[in-house]
Amino acid sequence: MSVRCREALPTRQRDNRQRIMEEFELRRNITIGQYLPTGSIIHRLDPRLKLLAFVALVGAVTFETSYTGNLVLLLVIAGLLVVARIPVGYALSGLKPALPVLLLLAVLQIVFYTEGFATGPNCHALVRWWFITVTNCSVQLAVVSASRFVELLMLTSLLTLSTSTTELTHGTERLMSPFQRFGFPAHELALTLTIALRFVPTFAEELERIMKAQVSRGADLGQRGRLRFIQQTRALLPLIVPLFLGAFRRAEELVLAMEARCYMGGRGRTHYTELNADLDDYLLLAAAVAFMVFMLLFPWPV
Repeated sequence: MSVRCREALPTRQRDNRQRIMEEFELRRNITIGQYLPTGSIIHRLDPRLKLLAFVALVGAVTFETSYTGNLVLLLVIAGLLVVARIPVGYALSGLKPALPVLLLLAVLQIVFYTEGFATGPNCHALVRWWFITVTNCSVQLAVVSASRFVELLMLTSLLTLSTSTTELTHGTERLMSPFQRFGFPAHELALTLTIALRFVPTFAEELERIMKAQVSRGADLGQRGRLRFIQQTRALLPLIVPLFLGAFRRAEELVLAMEARCYMGGRGRTHYTELNADLDDYLLLAAAVAFMVFMLLFPWPV
């Protein structure tokens, strides 16, 4: 081996290692559970009415089955992100880890289409080959399902990026507090949901740390080869055990920290933060409900 080759080899190895490390940057692609304080009008809204408006928009996304309706939903949600001063590209960055699974589901929906999803009076075949029949309804099913996934991801990212964990906890608890008279644990459930949502980026950071540690020791996590998706899926199985052990350790540390601060939940617990809704909050909720009704009742052409 020449001197030039010997000098270039370490550089090539360092570049390859740097490229692999950049592929394991998982936390930058996780937008759910993070908070981005931009000081917009959406950030200042009451968390209770913001959650109700979120439910109304989720209802509009869930029951819309047309191309045009889903396009309108995408544009409206993107507009809300702009109003909240949240970059649309950053909100969509959480879609990158789910792209392989999303494409796989789209292919399965097109190939193994059933008559349970009927969007029109007639479904005609577009492609026929062996036992595979691709119809216009199966294509619409795949496109609408992918659009719903993107819209729900953007909505959830908008909610968590514009609402802190404390506000989510207070808002969820106040909305469920009327059910406490029937023995419903509103405070405990609200705290559990918000902690689980907050730990999504934490688990991504933990998995990123484990993967980088494995790669630095020479492990092959499916970064080479043609069938990278299958190789990466198989390589992730040995990472589940240390990931769950780290999750249990963090949960135990959280429990000890709460006990050290004399935390006690349940009925009779007072609140330092009081929520007061303004006219803007009610206008937002009314607009969200009106938009949901409009999306469900309007006869979209396609």
